[in-house]
Amino acid sequence: MILVVGNTKGGVGKTTLAVNLAIARALVGQDVLLVDGDEQGTAIGFTELRTEQLGKPGYTAVSLHGAAIRTQTRQLAPKYADVVIDVGGRDTGSLRAALTVANTLLIPLQPRSFDLWAIDNIAALVKEAREINDQLRAVAVLNAADAQGSDNDAAAQHLSEVEGIEYLPMPIGRRKAFPNAASAGRSVIEQMPRDQKAVQELAAIVAAVFV
Repeated sequence: MILVVGNTKGGVGKTTLAVNLAIARALVGQDVLLVDGDEQGTAIGFTELRTEQLGKPGYTAVSLHGAAIRTQTRQLAPKYADVVIDVGGRDTGSLRAALTVANTLLIPLQPRSFDLWAIDNIAALVKEAREINDQLRAVAVLNAADAQGSDNDAAAQHLSEVEGIEYLPMPIGRRKAFPNAASAGRSVIEQMPRDQKAVQELAAIVAAVFV
């Protein structure tokens, strides 16, 4: 399974979600490769912190960019049960290369106008990528969703109408558990005291994308 966590809009929590998904799979015994395709190197930085805190990350992490994501992922993927690719928040060669080898693209968005406007850009990239990778599945999820109010419902309605992208009706709330766990080099599954709602939300996404 090759999963890309990506969007053409930055600041939507891609890396936090990517590392939590990678760790979730590793904790159930899967051999996981985490590919940091973002020039900022946040996923690699997290992995270094995690290694300092825990001794070993529990997964393998590499940094790849541009066309190397396509060529190297194809070579490395047979060695792992799951590959999670974190790409930067722009229309880059790294994102485009990742879409050509992915089974699934997970698109996190916050329920804000600027984020929702960006969905048309990523939908266009998905359509283009399917000319090469016709089995590509693209799913969108609300990340850092509001605890209450109508923005979530409005965003869900908008996303459900985007052609070529499946909306996952399982939002991830704006919870302190995610940044708190990340600052300790951990996932929300490992962080104590455990935020059960955060764990349940993450588990729902894992079940939806790793099928």
